[in-house]
Amino acid sequence: MVAIKAHEAERTLARLDPAWRLVLIYGPDAGLVSERASALGRSSVDDPNDAFQLIRMDGDVVAADPLRLVDEANTIGLFGGRRAIRVSPTSKPLQAAVEPLLATPSQDALVIVEAGDLQRTNPLRTACERARTALAVPCYGDAARDLGTIIDEMVRGAAKSIDRNTRDHLAGLLGGDRQTSRREIEKLLLYVGSEPAILAEHVEAVVGDTAQREQAMLVDAVFAGKLPVLDLAQAKLSSEGLDPSVMLGAVLRQALALLKARQAIDAGRGVRDVVGTMRLPYPRIATTEAALNTWSSAKLNDAVGLLGNAILATRQSADMGRAIATRALWTLARVGRTNRAD
Repeated sequence: MVAIKAHEAERTLARLDPAWRLVLIYGPDAGLVSERASALGRSSVDDPNDAFQLIRMDGDVVAADPLRLVDEANTIGLFGGRRAIRVSPTSKPLQAAVEPLLATPSQDALVIVEAGDLQRTNPLRTACERARTALAVPCYGDAARDLGTIIDEMVRGAAKSIDRNTRDHLAGLLGGDRQTSRREIEKLLLYVGSEPAILAEHVEAVVGDTAQREQAMLVDAVFAGKLPVLDLAQAKLSSEGLDPSVMLGAVLRQALALLKARQAIDAGRGVRDVVGTMRLPYPRIATTEAALNTWSSAKLNDAVGLLGNAILATRQSADMGRAIATRALWTLARVGRTNRAD
């Protein structure tokens, strides 16, 4: 079996075993998946700009016609040299295209398959992990250490400096998606302009707290019953590697805060008066008032119980975590669509 841990990915890809003729790069961090696939493709050919050496194939097309990948992998280049085939992500099954190459690996081309967050039981993942000639590479959201490295590299590349405290603060504001983090840093460098150092005030002025903003969007969508917004926020947070139990925890904290506020309103205080004591960011004041006007204490008590059980279930069954979280959030959002305060 050739399956590696997430922290081993960079080192393993830098010294790729020639016996591995197919590399599956997968995970919730789509930006990191793309970045690693791109780097591996470039390093596996003599001229990355030559379309005959570095071939791009659409995952949907490959899934519809599996033999196209097999044919391309077994095609001998007209001008010799190393070849690499990079298959883009698809939601459709690719086993039919990949399994022949696992049984009879291409001797001429390295096949790089990009994929999303594959569960342990996913047929494509398990097939690649079991094959001796394939490598499965997981890509999860960047840890603070990884973000620090990215920040240092990009700041040095721009011929600027950043002190440790400012760097740590910046890393804390970035989300788990590699491409999103790079865009935020690029935006910051553009804002700094010709100044030699990145300062804390630059970071505060430019870089939004991506993860917290997206969590707030998810939380507010649940209690407002906005299912499309909930789907969008959950997909974004999942792509950044946020654990389902963390999402549920954010909603649970809001449910508890709303319950406490709702009980104060039931005791005779006004909604605006209660919300004014919650020290909320301005954009969330209106959504919180609306939630308090549509959720009763009884319904919020039910929500707290449902979320507590869902969090426990995700911790007991990590493989089912996303499905459990989705079901709980959708259940509450449906209540939010029709709920009215008693």
